[in-house]
Amino acid sequence: MSLIIGLTGGIGSGKSTVAKEFIELGIEVVDADLVAREVVAPGKPALTKIESDFGKTVITANGALNRAALRDIIFQSEAKKQWLNELLHPLIRESMLSQLASANSAYVILEAPLLIENKLTQYVDYTVVVDVLEEIQVKRAMQRDTNTREQIEAIMKAQINRENRLQHADFVIDNNNNDLVTLKLTVNKLHLHFLSLLS
Repeated sequence: MSLIIGLTGGIGSGKSTVAKEFIELGIEVVDADLVAREVVAPGKPALTKIESDFGKTVITANGALNRAALRDIIFQSEAKKQWLNELLHPLIRESMLSQLASANSAYVILEAPLLIENKLTQYVDYTVVVDVLEEIQVKRAMQRDTNTREQIEAIMKAQINRENRLQHADFVIDNNNNDLVTLKLTVNKLHLHFLSLLS
């Protein structure tokens, strides 16, 4: 793959909407969150290892990973969190890189909320940050996920702060107005720019 673009943004920034716009332009998107779910799907070796280490409580009745139960355990134990990260991070990275390598579009996008935090920037040529004010992030995420302000703010604390994220950006998409028409135009302009880098 000749060009890999990293796409990131805080919770509620509109990162997924931006990714959809790139997909409409014929660009393949590798979604890090989706890859993370795929490696622990029923029948995958990682899920078997998690079950044998954490017990049956982390498996749902239909054999899938019970994320809420697992989250409760790792929030209480740093050692178990570490064990889980050491198991999953290499598997996620391997699958992600394989999907990036096999993409067939002119360039490919790696969509990851923790692109910077998880040091995935080493695999991308440019980083695009979808940026909104933190108060707007909270409002949008609360509307979308029916989570409380406290829950959203806790997620935001686990992510890099806005100022720091912007320092890593090669390109910034301002999504404060939440205007889809403007967003489409911005994505289209970036798309043409990325294509020009290839020629």
